[in-house]
Amino acid sequence: MDLLKTFNERYMKDEAPTAQIGDTVKVHIKVKEGNRERIQVFEGTVIAKKHGGIEETITVRRLSYGVGVEKVFPIHAPTVDKIEVVRHGKVRRAKLYYLRDRVGKAAKLKESL
Repeated sequence: MDLLKTFNERYMKDEAPTAQIGDTVKVHIKVKEGNRERIQVFEGTVIAKKHGGIEETITVRRLSYGVGVEKVFPIHAPTVDKIEVVRHGKVRRAKLYYLRDRVGKAAKLKESL
């Protein structure tokens, strides 16, 4: 048990991002192409947070050319460079899966101050 605890502490990020459900975030991902490495940004709304500790993930959704795109990002993965919070959304649910059925302005969330 102690071995597992030290493993988790070693690979967890010190400053865990504080992205909450409903927040609009920019996730900076390290993408490796051949022998080069670059940063790619994925911006969208956090619709779910799952698990905890080192296995914690967030699901980010955005519209790309009229098509909904969702990606699941492990928060403590080395490929996730950083997570920036663009705006905070006002929500009353733990999971925002209902946004999948909405299009346009109906899929917008109010901003919390």
